[in-house]
Amino acid sequence: MTTKLTIRRPDDWHLHLRDGAMLAAVLPETARHFARAIIMPNLVPPVVTSGDAAAYRDRIMAALPEGMSFEPLMTLYLTEDTDPADVAAAHASGLVKAVKLYPAGVTTNSASGVTNFDKVRPVLEKMAEIGLPLCIHGEVTTDHVDIFDREKVFLETVLDPLRRATPGLKVTLEHVTTAQGIDYVRESEGDIAGTITTHHLMINRNHILVGGIKPHYYCLPVAKRREHMEALRKAATSGNSRFFLGTDSAPHTDALKENACGCAGCFTATNTMSCLAHVFEEEGALDKLEAFASLNGPARYGLPANKNTISLVKEEIPVTYPEKIAAGDETVTVFDPGHPLYWRVT
Repeated sequence: MTTKLTIRRPDDWHLHLRDGAMLAAVLPETARHFARAIIMPNLVPPVVTSGDAAAYRDRIMAALPEGMSFEPLMTLYLTEDTDPADVAAAHASGLVKAVKLYPAGVTTNSASGVTNFDKVRPVLEKMAEIGLPLCIHGEVTTDHVDIFDREKVFLETVLDPLRRATPGLKVTLEHVTTAQGIDYVRESEGDIAGTITTHHLMINRNHILVGGIKPHYYCLPVAKRREHMEALRKAATSGNSRFFLGTDSAPHTDALKENACGCAGCFTATNTMSCLAHVFEEEGALDKLEAFASLNGPARYGLPANKNTISLVKEEIPVTYPEKIAAGDETVTVFDPGHPLYWRVT
């Protein structure tokens, strides 16, 4: 039985750090285990230009505690007014590693996102030309589409036509939550990959709703049926290089989560690696954890794998993590996997 596993230091290819006091609170939780992360740009106001991205990167580095090593990989928020030349210059400078597409209104701070995809075609064509990845929140926002079907409908009505209209575009379908999404990423021709979150490997919609509403399991895309969770697990643990870790760790204060209209997001940065080791052990695939967490993502983004390593040791007694962390005068609840974790990061 495996009781110790050493892997290359992992990266997170989908992370929300927020800003201000929240940034200062959550950044160390990621930097403790992760070397790099793709940083989401959905601030208020959003990170739209290369100047916005440079300023945000400076704030992140200023908030990094002394002695910690971490590299933020910056993204731009795609709007219908985004300038293709600015995007190309930001990419050429090395500052920006991807552009993020939010359909307008699809999730937290997405009001500035895209409604008319024809208006962003010049940006997408420029990105295909220069090889800059497009990260996509893959859900429609049409009122008549059930929230549990939004990803599936997006694949059919938006993503596939968009990719056909822009040959060569490098696409990352973020936080895949459905078996249909897994199949699309695995079987489609062309340059496409998919990130999978920690929490979608561990919860399904029963965890949110059975026995009372659990606001700290509410996220977008919302967790689906168990059969979809099982499809995600099979993909993550398969070793397929098109799938890799993007936690979508998304902190909100408890006051914003625990109210009549709670915010979407699970904060998983603190205990993700212990959670992943638990899942991969359950699936009999501990030997595939390094590919998922440490190798496939860098290869996708044209970066070297980290040289440093971390070790995970299986303990006889459960590993303890804080239930909450302080963020200024408020608190953020750490994701609860619902059962003990025995893998500790060393």
